[in-house]
Amino acid sequence: MPRTALRVRRWAAIAVLGSLLAGCGTGEADTGQTGAAGAAAVPGSGAAARTATDVRPIEAATRITDARGVTVSLPKPPEKIVCLVALCDDILVELGMSPAATNSQVLAHPDFLGEEEAARVPVVPGGFLSPEVEAILSHRPDLVIGLEDTHGKLAPALKGATAFWPVQPGSWQDSVGYLRNLAALTGRTEQGEKAEKAFRTRLARAEETRSDRTALIVFGSDENFGVATPETDVAAGLFPKISHYPWKSRGIDGSYSLEEILARDVDVLFVETLSFGAPNGRLSDKLAKNPLWSRIPAVRNGKVVEVDSEVWAKGRGTRSLGLVLDEATAALR
Repeated sequence: MPRTALRVRRWAAIAVLGSLLAGCGTGEADTGQTGAAGAAAVPGSGAAARTATDVRPIEAATRITDARGVTVSLPKPPEKIVCLVALCDDILVELGMSPAATNSQVLAHPDFLGEEEAARVPVVPGGFLSPEVEAILSHRPDLVIGLEDTHGKLAPALKGATAFWPVQPGSWQDSVGYLRNLAALTGRTEQGEKAEKAFRTRLARAEETRSDRTALIVFGSDENFGVATPETDVAAGLFPKISHYPWKSRGIDGSYSLEEILARDVDVLFVETLSFGAPNGRLSDKLAKNPLWSRIPAVRNGKVVEVDSEVWAKGRGTRSLGLVLDEATAALR
């Protein structure tokens, strides 16, 4: 499969990757920090400034305007929320709620609802790309949350029957902003503040023990893999804060070859296996068929970590990103 096609399919699989927004609205970028990732560079360190752990109070509201300027107005706090993107599921769990229906599998993770409880949540037929409008409305939702680039086309069909909120996370600051927005709308302000505080504290601690090892995240379903970069992946955006991560976006048509990866002396390699249909094996096992794979330091030293793509690639909320930090920092020691 050509790399261009792989990246398009990954986009569909993980609900779009892109660096688009800085946290604002009811969220807030870190005080005194600048730049695309919301952090000021520390001269000579190659790292970002330590993340602030203070959390502003969240005020309950029936109307919010998010970081992209999208306004959501509801007559009362929403109780029945349908999630068409995993970020929504992530936020609801952080707020102590469950979706009325979902098309994500992240809820089955033991640090979310777990398999037994997640199985009780109805699944929206049609998959991520084409969720069925009638099925969505059958749950009589107060609010539907989907990805702008993918689900924005549903807005006309949902208009008049429910409120639709198109989201587009591009950084961890965006994820925090959306958490704060939904905490305000649902009135679960205390839970929102607690979740934000926990994530910021986790990130700040990870920064304090920043590793000088070179890390890399690769994704794919076969030998035509891609490299996750801070500009195109929310989880990868955390890595310059906790390790040496010398990978930059080359656009949708460009990625890195195994020869280039070998030249960077990667110490720890994280692998996201993406399945398009029935699972057919781990990406790391497929890449092992290439003779160059065994020459990468991370492979030679047993530092290849297959990660849960539901969390690492799709979650993108503060709970998922917290798990990414825990797993990454443990592997980077």
